[in-house]
Amino acid sequence: MEFDFTWVLLGFPIAFTLGWLASRLDLRQLRIENRQAPKAYFKGLNFLLNEQQDQAIDAFIEAVQNDPDTSELHFALGNLFRRRGEYERAVRVHEHLMSRGDLTQPERDRAQHALALDFLKAGLLDRAEIALRKLEGTPFEEEARLALLSIYERSRDWANATEIAARLGTSSHGSFSTRQAHYLCEQAGASIASGDTGKALSDLREAVAMAPAAARPLIDLAKLQNQLGRSDDALKTLRKLEELAPQGLPLAAGLLANIAQVSGQKTAALELLKTSYANTPSIDVVEAIVKLEEDPASARQWYARHMERQASLVATGKWIEGEQLQDEHHHALVQRALSQATKPLMRYRCAACGFEATQHFWHCPGCQAWDSYPTRRIEEL
Repeated sequence: MEFDFTWVLLGFPIAFTLGWLASRLDLRQLRIENRQAPKAYFKGLNFLLNEQQDQAIDAFIEAVQNDPDTSELHFALGNLFRRRGEYERAVRVHEHLMSRGDLTQPERDRAQHALALDFLKAGLLDRAEIALRKLEGTPFEEEARLALLSIYERSRDWANATEIAARLGTSSHGSFSTRQAHYLCEQAGASIASGDTGKALSDLREAVAMAPAAARPLIDLAKLQNQLGRSDDALKTLRKLEELAPQGLPLAAGLLANIAQVSGQKTAALELLKTSYANTPSIDVVEAIVKLEEDPASARQWYARHMERQASLVATGKWIEGEQLQDEHHHALVQRALSQATKPLMRYRCAACGFEATQHFWHCPGCQAWDSYPTRRIEEL
């Protein structure tokens, strides 16, 4: 039986046609998929710009399902989850990215940074610390160190905070010497509470050397010296405070008056207080001067001087308190009203967040900012 080549000749066009149709179908499917993914992505972006986060998340999930290998979509989705407070879902997205073997090193570093932010926002500080430590030597190193510093400050881990601040001090973020001095003061406070005054003295002297123009180390050192009975040393430290950080003397005015009374150095203390008042009028300095003045009439005159320099309800109340008015009943009523009115004026206010307190804070309990409290009362701002 002879083979008929006619069928072969007919088969070539048929095979070519079928192959061409198959390729066209594949190309069409590919084009459909390529159109679907960007369309979903841009739809999500549009929702995001219109602050419609729920719809944006749905659109990004659709885009990820259409193209699960696109890392940018995962980053966008993870960031959206974090912004909405859905930290578990954000962690899952970024952990999925970290588990992929085809991720480039820059993308892996980015995913590690995003994962650390997820833990940080969720309040999982121990896991955030581990994730941030893994960013050493990456482009996110400085951001990670700043986040670590915040963690250590919140947890009052001053030793680790000192280590990170020292590293940041060598970067482009400027000097952290004042912050490190605060950490030494915090450690000194812990040492005093445990009875180790020798360690506290050493830490405070180191803090003074590290940040000579900072008020806190000098004030804390003078307090400890006074506590240990070294009033002469405490007075020398407060003289140094007036010389190097005069804006901080109002915070130590009461301490200076007490030291002067105990040590019998009222003249020297009064001279220091009057110099401070001449440069920066303060009701706290006035109170300390009144406490040390021998003549009661001369002492009360300081309230009048302060009222002449600036309007002060506090000084007015103190002045009226010592006046002998004929109508004693109404005098008492006026005095009580002034006392109530001046209480809010004697507070301190954080310049960063507005948190008010009856005592001065070096580290704001509201916004965690350092040195954000002016050394003067609200009335004097």
